[in-house]
Amino acid sequence: MVDRGTLLCSSEDRTVDRILTLLASVGRADQAHPHVRRWGVPVLCAALGLQPLMEYPGPGPALPVTLGLLAGITVPLLWRQSRPVLVFAVVTGFSVAEAACGVLTNAHFLAQLVMLYNLARFATPLALAGAVSVAVPQTLVTVLAFSSDVQLKRITSALALAVMLTICMIAMAGLGLGGRVARLYITALQDRAVRLEVERDQRARLAEAAERARISREMHDILGHTLAVMVGLADGAAGLAEASPKRGAETLRTIADSGRGALADLRRLLGTLRENGTASCDSPLAPQPGLTDLDALLERVRAAGPTVTLHTEGDLAGLPAGLQLTVYRIVQEALTNTLKHAALATTIDVAVVATSRGVRVAVEDSGPPRAPRKRPRNDGGQGLLGMRERAALYQGTVTAGPNSRGGWSVRAELHLVPPTNTPTEKYLA
Repeated sequence: MVDRGTLLCSSEDRTVDRILTLLASVGRADQAHPHVRRWGVPVLCAALGLQPLMEYPGPGPALPVTLGLLAGITVPLLWRQSRPVLVFAVVTGFSVAEAACGVLTNAHFLAQLVMLYNLARFATPLALAGAVSVAVPQTLVTVLAFSSDVQLKRITSALALAVMLTICMIAMAGLGLGGRVARLYITALQDRAVRLEVERDQRARLAEAAERARISREMHDILGHTLAVMVGLADGAAGLAEASPKRGAETLRTIADSGRGALADLRRLLGTLRENGTASCDSPLAPQPGLTDLDALLERVRAAGPTVTLHTEGDLAGLPAGLQLTVYRIVQEALTNTLKHAALATTIDVAVVATSRGVRVAVEDSGPPRAPRKRPRNDGGQGLLGMRERAALYQGTVTAGPNSRGGWSVRAELHLVPPTNTPTEKYLA
């Protein structure tokens, strides 16, 4: 769970949070032992009601009647939370009956205070306002009516007692409202913490998915290209084994070097994974290739057999690193596609043109196909999909299809804009 302390910045917020936490702990203890408070309040009211009857057994109704009135005031308090309005009406009725019979106890004063608190906590504001408008006048009338009673002679002024009880009633109503607001605040804070935890988990899953996509994309681009070159070299080496053993041996050494490079790239990619199996977003896949590495890329393709030419225009070195990487990967994937599908004797023309608005890339081969194609090259595979996703980061487009030379063309147009800042796209480059 998200710690509430991390959500609060100021010291005042933390102080309020401590108070609310204390109230919440008290509430949890109360929920763990609900019978203690439920029965404790009625018993306390009954004890306060019996105490004056024992100390001042003056004239009045018979004891059973007095005890019945006292029970009518205290017993309904057991349902003060579930039926606050009904219990207040019953307690008020018995309090009036008690005063009419000439009995004055402290039970109905305390019971009314308790009921005003529960009305503020669990009833509507309209019900609370009605209860206060009934309880305050009743209390004033009762105190003034019993001002000559022996119990009140110890008080200097019955009016002072009436004012004090009125203030207590209003205070209890306010305390109940405060408890209600605190409960709502705690609930809202807990809901917010739950939402933040869910959002945190969602962000973590998105980051992991984005990192998996980054690893998958790099493995496809790097290893796919290297393996395609190795397959082309192996085909050539098989034909040279008898006719030109020396040249065949050189070709095999080139295959070995390509394989070692692929293994190094694989170790570097897998090294970005954490020990627990999840991807680390902070682990860069550096050093990343740029347009200055195109010559080395084309040289590896030439070693596999095709004739490759490169034509460049504009200030390629001044392009952003991310854009250079995108262009490099598009060219690399297009060359890999040619090695997979075209004959080794094909001719490949690569053109990269930098303008003030962006970069244009074109990779064309002359064919012919290596073997009858079971499906076209633009079949929606991972290669073409990857090129289009990379181009989309720079608001670009990629098109692919057959050309007039009997081969295949891949064209891309990218714009000089920063990559869009979304969790998934952040790592595609």
